[in-house]
Amino acid sequence: MTLLTPENYIIFFKLFLALLLGITLGIERAMAHKTAGMRTFGLVCMGACLFVIISELMASQHVNQSSFDPLRMASQIIVGIGFLGAGLIIVKGPEIVGLTTAAGLWVTAGIGMAVGFGLYAIAIFATLITLFAFVALWAIEEKIKGQNI
Repeated sequence: MTLLTPENYIIFFKLFLALLLGITLGIERAMAHKTAGMRTFGLVCMGACLFVIISELMASQHVNQSSFDPLRMASQIIVGIGFLGAGLIIVKGPEIVGLTTAAGLWVTAGIGMAVGFGLYAIAIFATLITLFAFVALWAIEEKIKGQNI
């Protein structure tokens, strides 16, 4: 088995792009002093991408088997990330902490899945609008909370 094939270059690109997009979101979380930061977001995004790649490769190898469903593996990413996200959510009296970070990890897994399926433009756009939600909407939300409406 040769490691450096044109097919593997595409896989390596997908994994690297997913890692970069996850890190991009994690930078904002780290700057906001959240528990899950660059490494967590980067690994979740790249891991989701990896599972999609594995699903696609297995689908191509088992194309004639009616009982084999490669999308099942991709769908389980959502369940796994839900479990990881649940561990980030903490209830402190009347306050809930970590909900946005957990939601961000969930979206990051989707971004990784998009990269894994080769939907690069969608992954990049989703990263940008997630950053918008983290940064711009946070600022708007803080202003609204400050006005005690």
